[in-house]
Amino acid sequence: MSAVDSLLAAARSGLDRVTPVRARELQEAGALVVDIRPLANRRAEGEIPGAVIVERIHLEWRLAPDSEWRLPAVTPDTTVIVVCNEGYSSSLAAADLQRLGLANATDLDGGFRAWAAAGLPVQAGGSPAVP
Repeated sequence: MSAVDSLLAAARSGLDRVTPVRARELQEAGALVVDIRPLANRRAEGEIPGAVIVERIHLEWRLAPDSEWRLPAVTPDTTVIVVCNEGYSSSLAAADLQRLGLANATDLDGGFRAWAAAGLPVQAGGSPAVP
């Protein structure tokens, strides 16, 4: 097993990863869906309605519950579902968020592409990221 595969397995061992249908249910119940995909992917493939766009390089600062730059609605109890293209980098990101105090952080198994393949709502992409 490569080092990156080991890192991914360790990250996923602490996550309760969600399917697209479960992610939608959680979103409807108030979970924060955070899209960390690059702009080019969002433009080409679309976005999940209601998702907050946060560039990966800003993720920890925008979501750490004790960060002065965090999104206003984020608390240690917030359920956060991180979304990337296929569910790899989102696993690493969600594990980082857990280490920062978001115990309910997880990711979307299969990423945005699994969401779209499940026939769940998608809107035109290209929304700006949270500054």
